[in-house]
Amino acid sequence: MKTRNILYLLSFLLVLTNSSFIDIDETDTMKKFVVVLDAGHGGKDPGNLGNGYKEKDIALKIVLAVGKELEKNPNIKVIYTRKKDEFVDLFVRGKIANKAKADLFVSVHCDSHHTQAYGAGTFVLGTHRNKTNFEVAKKENSVIFMEEDYEKNYAGFDPNSPESVMSILLSQEEYLDQSIKLAGLIQNNFANKLKRKNRKVKQAGFIVLHQTVMPSVLVELGFLTNKSEGAYLNSKKGQREMAMAIKDAIVEYKTSLEENVATYETEAIDDKTVEFNDIMFKIQIAASSKSLETKPYNFNGLSDISKTKEGSLYKYFYGKTSNYDGAKELEQEARAKGYKSCFIVAYKEGKKVPLAEALK
Repeated sequence: MKTRNILYLLSFLLVLTNSSFIDIDETDTMKKFVVVLDAGHGGKDPGNLGNGYKEKDIALKIVLAVGKELEKNPNIKVIYTRKKDEFVDLFVRGKIANKAKADLFVSVHCDSHHTQAYGAGTFVLGTHRNKTNFEVAKKENSVIFMEEDYEKNYAGFDPNSPESVMSILLSQEEYLDQSIKLAGLIQNNFANKLKRKNRKVKQAGFIVLHQTVMPSVLVELGFLTNKSEGAYLNSKKGQREMAMAIKDAIVEYKTSLEENVATYETEAIDDKTVEFNDIMFKIQIAASSKSLETKPYNFNGLSDISKTKEGSLYKYFYGKTSNYDGAKELEQEARAKGYKSCFIVAYKEGKKVPLAEALK
């Protein structure tokens, strides 16, 4: 009897222990950095068929390789829009990412051209600066004609119309800075680590990016229509190298975010109610390639909007204060108006300075 009681006790403790592990795992999952990987095309849509290669197959193989490497990191959760050869509507791909509340969306494709053009490029959603960028987006967007009820799902969007493409661009402006940062890291790896021709970071009206509400990029790995590059992308070596370059860029992006948070938390002062006579805090709510009037109707009803131009981007800010507590309140007001990824920036004598430096 005594032995049986001991066994019961051990079994009970084992159940409690296992339950504790389950709770910990669920908590950890909630904190993971979520990356949605999207292999372009699939199923009845083969993508481009340069030199007899299939874009849909190459994109899928590279996406699965990226995911396999990312999944080795216990702090990253990977979600795929497709893991096999199947057709997935563009708007569904965006829904998958939005439902997962992803931190990043990365769509992978291969390019084509009537010449022997070559090189890798990464796109973010934005104004197509020239006819070439529009044509690239037009090719990728035309897949919606294969979808049922595409007119209903895309509210009359026409991939062949520059005006129609222009109409979708503002939706992702809030995430443009972060998207450009990730795209730059990917391109840096392609050009410097792999010595691929750098077709740089560009903006174009890809509807698959328009569907997402997080930093998003579309990677054109290279041209299947180029004899040498097509063979490289179709090889195990090429697919492994391109996958590692994308994976490394995603990890570097994630690390940079964590370092910014750590620096801020470490160096922020204790008494945040103090007035900073030489520092002005503002809330960055958006970055755009277009110059908008700083009127409330353009910014979800927020007034006291200012803007500056940095390079080719206009950056928009809500409010201003020399009090850090006041800045936090402004940030919460902006978030309540829908600017979920807004953040505090600091200016000293009219020049932007790192927030941690301003709070020293």
